Amino acid sequence: MDQANIVIIGGGVVGCAIARAASARWSGVFLLEALPKLAMGASSRNSGVIHSGLYYPPSSLKAKHCVRGNRLTYEFCATHGVPHRNTGKIVVASSHAQEQQLAALLETGRANGLPGLRVIDRVAIRAREPHVEGLQAIEVPSTGIVASEELVKAYARVAADRGAHIVTNARVERLEPSPNGVQVHSSVGEIEAHCVVNSAGLFADEVAAMLGSKMARHRIYPVRGEYCEITRTKQDWVRGLVYPMPHTDGLSLGTHLTKTLWGSVLVGPTARYVENKNDYERNREPVEYFISLAQPLLPGIEASDLTLAYSGIRAKLTSPAGSSPVSHDSAMADFIIERDPEFPRVVQLIGIDSPGLTSAPAIAEQVSELVTEILK
Repeated sequence: MDQANIVIIGGGVVGCAIARAASARWSGVFLLEALPKLAMGASSRNSGVIHSGLYYPPSSLKAKHCVRGNRLTYEFCATHGVPHRNTGKIVVASSHAQEQQLAALLETGRANGLPGLRVIDRVAIRAREPHVEGLQAIEVPSTGIVASEELVKAYARVAADRGAHIVTNARVERLEPSPNGVQVHSSVGEIEAHCVVNSAGLFADEVAAMLGSKMARHRIYPVRGEYCEITRTKQDWVRGLVYPMPHTDGLSLGTHLTKTLWGSVLVGPTARYVENKNDYERNREPVEYFISLAQPLLPGIEASDLTLAYSGIRAKLTSPAGSSPVSHDSAMADFIIERDPEFPRVVQLIGIDSPGLTSAPAIAEQVSELVTEILK
Protein backbone atom coordinates (compact mmCIF):
# COMPACT_ATOMS: atom_id res chain seq x y z
CA MET A 1 0.00 0.00 0.00
CA ASP A 2 1.35 3.43 -0.99
CA GLN A 3 2.05 5.90 1.79
CA ALA A 4 1.09 9.59 1.70
CA ASN A 5 1.09 12.55 3.99
CA ILE A 6 -2.12 13.99 2.55
CA VAL A 7 -4.85 12.63 0.29
CA ILE A 8 -7.29 15.20 -1.08
CA ILE A 9 -10.53 13.75 -2.39
CA GLY A 10 -11.99 15.88 -5.20
CA GLY A 11 -10.41 17.72 -8.12
CA GLY A 12 -12.58 20.80 -8.28
CA VAL A 13 -11.41 24.34 -7.64
CA VAL A 14 -11.25 23.93 -3.85
CA GLY A 15 -9.45 20.57 -3.97
CA CYS A 16 -6.88 21.88 -6.45
CA ALA A 17 -6.37 25.08 -4.43
CA ILE A 18 -5.77 22.92 -1.35
CA ALA A 19 -3.29 20.77 -3.30
CA ARG A 20 -1.42 23.90 -4.31
CA ALA A 21 -1.26 25.19 -0.73
CA ALA A 22 -0.42 21.80 0.80
CA SER A 23 2.35 21.03 -1.70
CA ALA A 24 4.11 24.24 -0.66
CA ARG A 25 4.57 22.75 2.84
CA TRP A 26 4.62 18.99 2.49
CA SER A 27 5.71 16.17 0.22
CA GLY A 28 3.54 13.13 -0.35
CA VAL A 29 0.43 15.05 -1.45
CA PHE A 30 -2.09 13.13 -3.57
CA LEU A 31 -5.27 14.51 -5.16
CA LEU A 32 -7.81 11.93 -6.34
CA GLU A 33 -10.49 12.99 -8.84
CA ALA A 34 -13.20 10.51 -9.84
CA LEU A 35 -13.86 11.97 -13.30
CA PRO A 36 -11.59 11.83 -16.37
CA LYS A 37 -10.61 15.51 -16.06
CA LEU A 38 -10.36 18.12 -13.36
CA ALA A 39 -13.15 20.68 -12.90
CA MET A 40 -15.85 18.78 -14.78
CA GLY A 41 -18.50 19.59 -12.15
CA ALA A 42 -19.55 22.78 -10.39
CA SER A 43 -16.10 24.34 -10.73
CA SER A 44 -16.55 24.91 -14.46
CA ARG A 45 -20.35 24.94 -14.70
CA ASN A 46 -20.89 28.40 -13.23
CA SER A 47 -20.89 32.09 -14.15
CA GLY A 48 -17.13 32.47 -13.65
CA VAL A 49 -17.65 35.42 -11.31
CA ILE A 50 -15.00 36.55 -8.84
CA HIS A 51 -17.37 37.50 -6.03
CA SER A 52 -16.80 40.37 -3.63
CA GLY A 53 -18.45 39.10 -0.42
CA LEU A 54 -21.48 41.37 -0.58
CA TYR A 55 -24.20 38.95 0.44
CA TYR A 56 -22.91 36.93 3.40
CA PRO A 57 -23.37 37.53 7.15
CA PRO A 58 -20.24 39.27 8.49
CA SER A 59 -19.44 36.51 11.01
CA SER A 60 -19.68 33.70 8.45
CA LEU A 61 -16.95 31.68 6.78
CA LYS A 62 -18.50 32.62 3.45
CA ALA A 63 -17.94 36.31 4.13
CA LYS A 64 -14.43 35.84 5.53
CA HIS A 65 -13.19 33.52 2.80
CA CYS A 66 -14.91 35.33 -0.07
CA VAL A 67 -13.46 38.72 0.84
CA ARG A 68 -9.94 37.33 1.29
CA GLY A 69 -10.33 34.93 -1.64
CA ASN A 70 -11.30 37.84 -3.90
CA ARG A 71 -7.87 39.44 -3.41
CA LEU A 72 -5.99 36.13 -3.53
CA THR A 73 -7.75 35.08 -6.74
CA TYR A 74 -6.82 38.29 -8.54
CA GLU A 75 -3.22 37.93 -7.37
CA PHE A 76 -2.99 34.29 -8.45
CA CYS A 77 -4.54 34.97 -11.86
CA ALA A 78 -2.16 37.86 -12.53
CA THR A 79 0.87 35.80 -11.48
CA HIS A 80 -0.02 32.66 -13.41
CA GLY A 81 -1.62 34.07 -16.54
CA VAL A 82 -5.19 32.94 -15.88
CA PRO A 83 -7.63 34.97 -18.04
CA HIS A 84 -9.64 37.31 -15.83
CA ARG A 85 -10.98 40.86 -15.67
CA ASN A 86 -11.92 43.16 -12.79
CA THR A 87 -15.21 44.42 -14.22
CA GLY A 88 -17.17 45.47 -11.15
CA LYS A 89 -20.91 44.81 -11.07
CA ILE A 90 -24.21 46.43 -10.23
CA VAL A 91 -26.98 44.95 -8.08
CA VAL A 92 -30.28 46.45 -9.21
CA ALA A 93 -33.46 47.25 -7.30
CA SER A 94 -36.36 47.11 -9.76
CA SER A 95 -39.11 48.32 -7.40
CA HIS A 96 -39.56 50.65 -4.45
CA ALA A 97 -40.00 47.63 -2.19
CA GLN A 98 -36.55 46.39 -3.21
CA GLU A 99 -34.91 49.72 -2.37
CA GLN A 100 -35.08 48.88 1.34
CA GLN A 101 -33.53 45.47 0.64
CA LEU A 102 -30.82 47.23 -1.33
CA ALA A 103 -30.00 49.46 1.63
CA ALA A 104 -29.67 46.42 3.91
CA LEU A 105 -27.43 44.70 1.38
CA LEU A 106 -25.23 47.78 1.23
CA GLU A 107 -24.77 47.69 5.01
CA THR A 108 -23.83 44.00 4.88
CA GLY A 109 -21.23 44.72 2.22
CA ARG A 110 -19.77 47.59 4.24
CA ALA A 111 -19.67 45.43 7.39
CA ASN A 112 -17.70 42.87 5.39
CA GLY A 113 -15.17 45.54 4.44
CA LEU A 114 -15.88 45.77 0.71
CA PRO A 115 -14.18 48.78 -0.87
CA GLY A 116 -15.86 51.45 -2.98
CA LEU A 117 -19.51 50.49 -2.56
CA ARG A 118 -21.98 53.20 -3.55
CA VAL A 119 -25.63 53.53 -4.50
CA ILE A 120 -26.41 54.93 -7.95
CA ASP A 121 -29.71 56.14 -9.42
CA ARG A 122 -31.53 55.26 -12.63
CA VAL A 123 -29.60 57.82 -14.68
CA ALA A 124 -26.26 56.37 -13.55
CA ILE A 125 -27.49 52.82 -14.20
CA ARG A 126 -28.37 53.80 -17.76
CA ALA A 127 -25.02 55.51 -18.25
CA ARG A 128 -23.29 52.27 -17.25
CA GLU A 129 -25.75 49.83 -18.85
CA PRO A 130 -27.94 51.64 -21.45
CA HIS A 131 -30.42 48.74 -21.88
CA VAL A 132 -30.83 47.88 -18.18
CA GLU A 133 -33.84 49.14 -16.20
CA GLY A 134 -33.80 49.85 -12.46
CA LEU A 135 -34.58 52.45 -9.81
CA GLN A 136 -31.35 52.15 -7.85
CA ALA A 137 -28.29 49.92 -7.81
CA ILE A 138 -25.22 49.18 -5.73
CA GLU A 139 -21.93 49.48 -7.58
CA VAL A 140 -19.50 46.78 -6.43
CA PRO A 141 -16.02 47.57 -7.81
CA SER A 142 -14.20 44.45 -6.55
CA THR A 143 -16.29 41.92 -8.52
CA GLY A 144 -14.86 40.41 -11.71
CA ILE A 145 -14.87 37.40 -13.98
CA VAL A 146 -12.41 34.57 -14.56
CA ALA A 147 -11.96 31.60 -16.86
CA SER A 148 -12.98 29.14 -14.16
CA GLU A 149 -11.69 25.94 -15.76
CA GLU A 150 -8.33 27.57 -16.48
CA LEU A 151 -8.17 28.70 -12.85
CA VAL A 152 -8.62 25.13 -11.60
CA LYS A 153 -6.00 23.81 -14.02
CA ALA A 154 -3.56 26.50 -12.92
CA TYR A 155 -3.95 25.56 -9.24
CA ALA A 156 -3.35 21.92 -10.18
CA ARG A 157 -0.36 22.78 -12.37
CA VAL A 158 1.35 24.69 -9.58
CA ALA A 159 0.68 21.80 -7.19
CA ALA A 160 2.10 19.27 -9.65
CA ASP A 161 5.20 21.42 -10.21
CA ARG A 162 5.76 21.27 -6.45
CA GLY A 163 5.56 17.48 -6.46
CA ALA A 164 1.89 16.79 -5.78
CA HIS A 165 0.38 13.76 -7.52
CA ILE A 166 -2.79 14.75 -9.42
CA VAL A 167 -4.68 11.59 -10.35
CA THR A 168 -7.87 11.53 -12.44
CA ASN A 169 -10.20 8.56 -13.06
CA ALA A 170 -9.53 7.79 -9.40
CA ARG A 171 -12.86 7.19 -7.71
CA VAL A 172 -12.65 6.69 -3.95
CA GLU A 173 -14.53 3.52 -3.08
CA ARG A 174 -13.83 2.95 0.60
CA LEU A 175 -12.20 4.66 3.58
CA GLU A 176 -10.92 2.80 6.63
CA PRO A 177 -9.36 4.29 9.77
CA SER A 178 -5.92 2.88 10.54
CA PRO A 179 -3.50 3.34 13.47
CA ASN A 180 -1.51 5.94 11.52
CA GLY A 181 -4.26 7.62 9.56
CA VAL A 182 -6.78 6.50 6.97
CA GLN A 183 -6.61 3.81 4.30
CA VAL A 184 -8.01 5.18 1.04
CA HIS A 185 -9.23 2.49 -1.37
CA SER A 186 -9.77 3.85 -4.89
CA SER A 187 -10.25 2.61 -8.42
CA VAL A 188 -6.53 3.12 -9.08
CA GLY A 189 -5.17 1.51 -5.92
CA GLU A 190 -4.77 1.89 -2.19
CA ILE A 191 -3.04 4.63 -0.20
CA GLU A 192 -2.49 4.95 3.52
CA ALA A 193 -2.67 8.66 4.35
CA HIS A 194 -1.65 10.45 7.52
CA CYS A 195 -4.35 13.00 6.68
CA VAL A 196 -7.40 12.96 4.40
CA VAL A 197 -9.16 16.08 3.13
CA ASN A 198 -12.72 15.51 1.95
CA SER A 199 -13.27 18.10 -0.78
CA ALA A 200 -15.68 16.04 -2.85
CA GLY A 201 -18.18 18.80 -3.57
CA LEU A 202 -21.62 17.43 -4.32
CA PHE A 203 -20.52 14.05 -2.97
CA ALA A 204 -18.84 15.24 0.24
CA ASP A 205 -21.67 13.85 2.39
CA GLU A 206 -21.26 10.45 0.74
CA VAL A 207 -17.50 10.48 1.34
CA ALA A 208 -18.12 11.35 5.00
CA ALA A 209 -20.53 8.41 5.18
CA MET A 210 -17.79 6.03 3.97
CA LEU A 211 -16.08 6.49 7.32
CA GLY A 212 -19.30 6.15 9.24
CA SER A 213 -18.80 9.73 10.36
CA LYS A 214 -21.65 11.53 12.10
CA MET A 215 -20.78 14.50 9.86
CA ALA A 216 -22.61 12.66 7.09
CA ARG A 217 -25.77 14.01 8.75
CA HIS A 218 -24.96 17.23 6.89
CA ARG A 219 -26.76 16.06 3.79
CA ILE A 220 -26.19 17.75 0.46
CA TYR A 221 -29.24 18.59 -1.64
CA PRO A 222 -28.40 19.22 -5.32
CA VAL A 223 -29.75 22.45 -6.82
CA ARG A 224 -29.49 22.82 -10.57
CA GLY A 225 -28.80 26.18 -12.16
CA GLU A 226 -29.46 26.57 -15.87
CA TYR A 227 -28.19 29.20 -18.32
CA CYS A 228 -29.22 30.77 -21.59
CA GLU A 229 -27.04 32.81 -23.88
CA ILE A 230 -28.09 36.01 -25.64
CA THR A 231 -27.73 35.77 -29.40
CA ARG A 232 -24.83 37.56 -31.06
CA THR A 233 -26.97 40.37 -32.49
CA LYS A 234 -27.81 41.64 -28.98
CA GLN A 235 -24.62 40.83 -27.08
CA ASP A 236 -23.80 44.53 -26.91
CA TRP A 237 -26.95 45.10 -24.83
CA VAL A 238 -24.96 44.10 -21.72
CA ARG A 239 -21.56 45.60 -20.96
CA GLY A 240 -20.64 43.92 -17.67
CA LEU A 241 -22.19 42.11 -14.70
CA VAL A 242 -25.80 42.98 -13.79
CA TYR A 243 -27.49 41.30 -10.83
CA PRO A 244 -31.04 41.51 -9.49
CA MET A 245 -31.75 41.49 -5.77
CA PRO A 246 -30.98 38.01 -4.37
CA HIS A 247 -33.77 35.54 -3.67
CA THR A 248 -35.28 36.27 -0.25
CA ASP A 249 -34.98 32.57 0.69
CA GLY A 250 -31.23 32.69 0.02
CA LEU A 251 -31.41 29.89 -2.54
CA SER A 252 -29.80 31.97 -5.28
CA LEU A 253 -28.26 35.36 -5.99
CA GLY A 254 -30.86 35.65 -8.73
CA THR A 255 -30.83 35.21 -12.49
CA HIS A 256 -28.20 37.71 -13.59
CA LEU A 257 -26.56 38.96 -16.77
CA THR A 258 -22.90 38.09 -17.28
CA LYS A 259 -20.69 39.48 -20.01
CA THR A 260 -18.05 36.78 -20.37
CA LEU A 261 -14.38 37.16 -21.17
CA TRP A 262 -15.21 36.05 -24.72
CA GLY A 263 -17.92 38.68 -25.34
CA SER A 264 -20.96 36.44 -25.03
CA VAL A 265 -23.72 37.21 -22.51
CA LEU A 266 -25.15 34.62 -20.13
CA VAL A 267 -28.60 34.81 -18.56
CA GLY A 268 -28.79 32.66 -15.43
CA PRO A 269 -28.53 30.66 -13.37
CA THR A 270 -31.97 29.47 -12.36
CA ALA A 271 -32.32 27.50 -9.12
CA ARG A 272 -34.25 24.25 -8.81
CA TYR A 273 -33.81 21.20 -6.61
CA VAL A 274 -33.16 17.94 -8.47
CA GLU A 275 -33.02 14.41 -7.12
CA ASN A 276 -29.93 13.20 -8.96
CA LYS A 277 -26.54 14.85 -8.41
CA ASN A 278 -25.68 14.19 -12.07
CA ASP A 279 -28.96 15.44 -13.54
CA TYR A 280 -27.77 18.34 -15.69
CA GLU A 281 -30.23 18.07 -18.59
CA ARG A 282 -33.52 16.33 -17.76
CA ASN A 283 -36.59 18.63 -18.03
CA ARG A 284 -34.62 21.76 -18.84
CA GLU A 285 -36.47 25.07 -18.54
CA PRO A 286 -37.59 26.62 -21.87
CA VAL A 287 -36.23 29.97 -23.01
CA GLU A 288 -39.60 31.57 -22.21
CA TYR A 289 -38.92 30.92 -18.52
CA PHE A 290 -35.64 32.84 -18.74
CA ILE A 291 -37.46 35.75 -20.38
CA SER A 292 -39.73 36.12 -17.34
CA LEU A 293 -36.65 36.34 -15.11
CA ALA A 294 -34.53 38.58 -17.36
CA GLN A 295 -37.10 41.16 -18.50
CA PRO A 296 -37.25 43.12 -15.21
CA LEU A 297 -33.56 43.93 -15.80
CA LEU A 298 -33.52 43.90 -19.59
CA PRO A 299 -37.02 44.89 -20.76
CA GLY A 300 -36.33 44.63 -24.49
CA ILE A 301 -35.22 41.00 -24.45
CA GLU A 302 -37.41 38.45 -26.26
CA ALA A 303 -37.49 34.66 -26.50
CA SER A 304 -35.99 34.78 -29.99
CA ASP A 305 -32.93 36.51 -28.48
CA LEU A 306 -31.99 33.52 -26.31
CA THR A 307 -30.58 30.03 -26.83
CA LEU A 308 -30.20 27.36 -24.16
CA ALA A 309 -26.69 26.99 -22.77
CA TYR A 310 -25.15 24.75 -20.10
CA SER A 311 -26.24 23.97 -16.54
CA GLY A 312 -24.51 23.33 -13.23
CA ILE A 313 -25.41 21.80 -9.88
CA ARG A 314 -24.75 23.38 -6.48
CA ALA A 315 -24.10 21.54 -3.22
CA LYS A 316 -26.79 22.99 -0.94
CA LEU A 317 -27.15 22.05 2.71
CA THR A 318 -30.79 23.08 2.91
CA SER A 319 -33.57 20.70 1.96
CA PRO A 320 -36.44 21.66 -0.38
CA ALA A 321 -38.66 21.90 2.71
CA GLY A 322 -36.47 24.74 3.99
CA SER A 323 -34.52 23.01 6.73
CA SER A 324 -32.35 19.94 7.10
CA PRO A 325 -32.02 17.46 9.98
CA VAL A 326 -29.20 19.58 11.44
CA SER A 327 -30.96 22.95 11.37
CA HIS A 328 -29.55 24.50 8.23
CA ASP A 329 -32.64 26.70 8.17
CA SER A 330 -31.37 29.08 5.48
CA ALA A 331 -30.37 28.22 1.95
CA MET A 332 -27.48 30.65 2.60
CA ALA A 333 -26.12 28.03 5.05
CA ASP A 334 -22.45 28.53 5.80
CA PHE A 335 -19.49 26.45 4.67
CA ILE A 336 -18.58 23.52 6.92
CA ILE A 337 -14.77 23.27 7.22
CA GLU A 338 -13.47 21.37 10.25
CA ARG A 339 -11.61 18.36 11.53
CA ASP A 340 -13.90 15.40 11.97
CA PRO A 341 -14.56 15.03 15.72
CA GLU A 342 -14.62 11.21 15.44
CA PHE A 343 -11.78 10.84 12.95
CA PRO A 344 -9.31 13.63 13.80
CA ARG A 345 -7.01 12.86 10.87
CA VAL A 346 -9.80 13.81 8.47
CA VAL A 347 -10.72 17.36 7.42
CA GLN A 348 -14.31 17.65 6.23
CA LEU A 349 -15.48 20.29 3.74
CA ILE A 350 -19.23 20.03 3.24
CA GLY A 351 -21.67 22.42 1.58
CA ILE A 352 -19.04 24.34 -0.39
CA ASP A 353 -21.33 26.07 -2.85
CA SER A 354 -21.12 29.68 -4.05
CA PRO A 355 -18.87 31.60 -3.44
CA GLY A 356 -16.58 28.55 -3.48
CA LEU A 357 -14.79 29.52 -6.71
CA THR A 358 -13.68 32.85 -5.26
CA SER A 359 -13.12 31.52 -1.75
CA ALA A 360 -10.95 28.56 -2.81
CA PRO A 361 -7.49 30.01 -2.03
CA ALA A 362 -8.68 31.33 1.35
CA ILE A 363 -10.35 27.99 2.17
CA ALA A 364 -7.04 26.34 1.26
CA GLU A 365 -5.28 28.49 3.87
CA GLN A 366 -7.68 27.35 6.60
CA VAL A 367 -7.38 23.71 5.54
CA SER A 368 -3.58 23.97 5.54
CA GLU A 369 -3.67 25.10 9.17
CA LEU A 370 -5.91 22.15 10.08
CA VAL A 371 -3.58 19.77 8.23
CA THR A 372 -0.62 21.25 10.11
CA GLU A 373 -2.35 20.40 13.41
CA ILE A 374 -2.79 16.82 12.20
CA LEU A 375 0.69 16.22 10.82
CA LYS A 376 2.42 17.72 13.83
